[in-house]
Amino acid sequence: WQSKSPTGLPECVREWDDLEKNYQQIQDTHRLYKQKLQEVTKLQNSCAAAISRQRKRLKELAASLKECKEKQANPDLSPEELEAIAEMEKSTKERTNSFFEMESFLPKKNGLYLSLVLGNVNVTLLNKQAKFAYKDEYEKFKLVVTVILFIVSFTCRFLFSYRALDALFNFLLVWYYCTLTIRESILITNGSRIKGWWVFHHYVSTFLSGVMLTWPEGVLYQLFRNQFISYCLYQSFVQFLQYYYQSGCLYRLRTLGERHTMDLTVEGFQSWMWRGLTFLLPFLFFGHFWQLYNGMTLFRMSQLPECKEWQVLMCGCSYMVLFMGNFLTTLAVVYQKYRNNQEKSKSF
Repeated sequence: WQSKSPTGLPECVREWDDLEKNYQQIQDTHRLYKQKLQEVTKLQNSCAAAISRQRKRLKELAASLKECKEKQANPDLSPEELEAIAEMEKSTKERTNSFFEMESFLPKKNGLYLSLVLGNVNVTLLNKQAKFAYKDEYEKFKLVVTVILFIVSFTCRFLFSYRALDALFNFLLVWYYCTLTIRESILITNGSRIKGWWVFHHYVSTFLSGVMLTWPEGVLYQLFRNQFISYCLYQSFVQFLQYYYQSGCLYRLRTLGERHTMDLTVEGFQSWMWRGLTFLLPFLFFGHFWQLYNGMTLFRMSQLPECKEWQVLMCGCSYMVLFMGNFLTTLAVVYQKYRNNQEKSKSF
């Protein structure tokens, strides 16, 4: 509501008295808030310590159960006891997942990367709405920057050929991948389960973009420029396809309760994408082999007598690491799915 501005001294006095009462209420509310905050902090520490103790005891129990299982041939163990061991092992695995879910709502010490970038700042979001909002904002950030990268790479490839514009494009890539690594580390702290390679390959991409940014103008740079810009153009197109279709697939699976609410879209292929996203595989494999082609091109350029820039060999190694990681990880997912289908067909 909007109050009228006081016009005379008596009204000003009444307004001041009302503000004084309201200020006292604000102080009381804030005092209560700080008290509850201290209580929450104590509960967080208590819960974290209890989880740590229980995890330690479960580890000791698992070791004891393993010893018991190794004595299966021992007649002292009845079928009922063996069944009890199997049930406890199953419950132990379920409890580990439960602890992971609990800890995503508890403050935790930052990893090395976040500690170097942000210091000892608590980045744990304490409610599901805040976590999902941050994850959603991360997805929108990737989409917007991917579209910008597509436009800039198209401009560099077909409209203008200036080293300054290329440098701006590479700086944008460095900033984008650096930002992704920070945001992904925060999301992992808050319960997102991102496969190791899909995080690590952003560090490699950051390094590669930084090296490309420092590559000076010259004959070798111009030899590789169009191939590099064309690759970036294609990569932006594929990343847009992945975001568009993966986000829809994740939404359906989350609705069905088959995926975690903090699962993210990735620049690759994962097992949950078999339902309707296999058409992306040819696009992904083509991009992987383009990385291999870039690496081989740069290795050949590094053998030329006029090659003096260290950036040529560094970029070549980076592209080979990206190819090996992306190709083998995607291949492992495809192979695992094939094995699972084979086992299912045998069971029928």
